[in-house]
Amino acid sequence: MRKARKRKHNPHIPTHIDQAALPAAVYFDQRNEGVWYTLHRDETGTQRRRNIAPASVSLAELHQIMDEGSNVDRGTLRYVCAQFHDSDRYKKLSSKTHTDYCYSRDVLLCIPTKLGKPLGDLAVKKFTAALIQRLVDRLADEGTPSKAAHALRYLRRVLQWARNRGFLEVNPAQGIEAPIERKRRRLPRQSTMDILIDRAKARGRLARNEPGGCPEYLASVMELAYLCRLRGIEVVTLTDVNELDDGILTNRRKGSRDNVVRWTPRLRAVWNNAKAIRSKIWERRNTAVPIAPSKRFIIVASHGGALRKTSLDTAWQRFITLAITDGVIDAEDRFALHDLKRRGITDTIGTRADKQEASGHRDSRMMDIYDHSLPIVSPSAE
Repeated sequence: MRKARKRKHNPHIPTHIDQAALPAAVYFDQRNEGVWYTLHRDETGTQRRRNIAPASVSLAELHQIMDEGSNVDRGTLRYVCAQFHDSDRYKKLSSKTHTDYCYSRDVLLCIPTKLGKPLGDLAVKKFTAALIQRLVDRLADEGTPSKAAHALRYLRRVLQWARNRGFLEVNPAQGIEAPIERKRRRLPRQSTMDILIDRAKARGRLARNEPGGCPEYLASVMELAYLCRLRGIEVVTLTDVNELDDGILTNRRKGSRDNVVRWTPRLRAVWNNAKAIRSKIWERRNTAVPIAPSKRFIIVASHGGALRKTSLDTAWQRFITLAITDGVIDAEDRFALHDLKRRGITDTIGTRADKQEASGHRDSRMMDIYDHSLPIVSPSAE
C-alpha cells in the first residue's frame, strides 16, 4: 500500500500512532472518544464517510484494515449482493423473503465457473444473458428446478437494484427463461387427514418434553384450516374479533375476499376448544389478557403470546415426519398444512361457483388448482 503524503502534525491523534506512517486516506476525528475514518465515493459519485476503527487501534491494525478494504472489488456479484442486503429496500422486506434471498444468494455466490473462481467473484458488468441462462439451466438440469427458479428471481431483483444505482448499465437477468417447477398440488385423503387430526389431539395431551408429543394447538389449526379453507398464516392470526354471531369472519391474504363461515357443531367445538387451550396457557403462564379483542389471538404459543408462522411450520414438519417414521401414514400420503385448504375447497358442497365463493378466490381459474372434485353430470340423452 502506498503511504500518504507528508502530513502536518495533528495534536489530537493518539500518541502511540506514528503520524508519518499513517496509510493514505485515513483521518482522525477527535470528537467524543475519537474515531478513525476514511472517505470514498459511492456509485453516484457522492463522497461518503466510513468509520473504520476506534481511537485505541494500533498503526498496524489501521494498515491491515485499509489493506483489506483496498482488496474489495466493488464490481463483483459478492459486493453487489452485500450492498443490496445492507440497503433500506432489503430491510423493508419480510423475514420470509429475507430467508429466501439469503438462501438464493448463497447458492449463486458459490457456483463454480470455468475461470477457476466462484460466480460471486466475477464482475457483474461482464454478466450476459447467455451466461445467466446457462447457470439457470444447469441448476434445473441437476434436478432442482425450484432452486433454479428462486436463484433467478433473486438475481433479477439484485441486478435491477444494482442497475438503478449505477453498478451496471443493463440487467442481463431480464428476459431469462425460468425453469418449469414441479407442481405439488397434493390432495390429502380424508382418511389420512382424520388419522392425523386424531393423532394430534392425542399427542397434544402429552407433556411438552415427553417423546412423541406435539403442541396442543396443532389439532385446532388443522381443523380450522380445513373447515374454513384457510392458509396457516390466516389461522394463527385469527382473534376474538373474528368470532361473530353468524360464524367466523375470515382474514384471507393475497387479495382473496373475506367471508363468514357459518357455525356448525363441529366448527363451534373446534373454536371453543382452541379458546380453552388458550385460557389454560394464559392461566398457567399468568399472562396479562389483552383488553382489545383484536390482540387476543385464538391460537397462542406455549409462552402465551402470538404464535409465529415459522413456529407453526416447524411443529407441522416434526409432527408429520414422526407420523411417517412411526408407520401411522405412508410417505406417499405426506402433505403440507396448506393442502388442508385444498381438501376443504374440494369437499365444499355445491357448484364450482359455490366453491369459489366459499374459498374467497377472485379468479375462477384458481379452482383448477384447489378444486379436485369430479362433477356428476347427466348423460347427453335419456
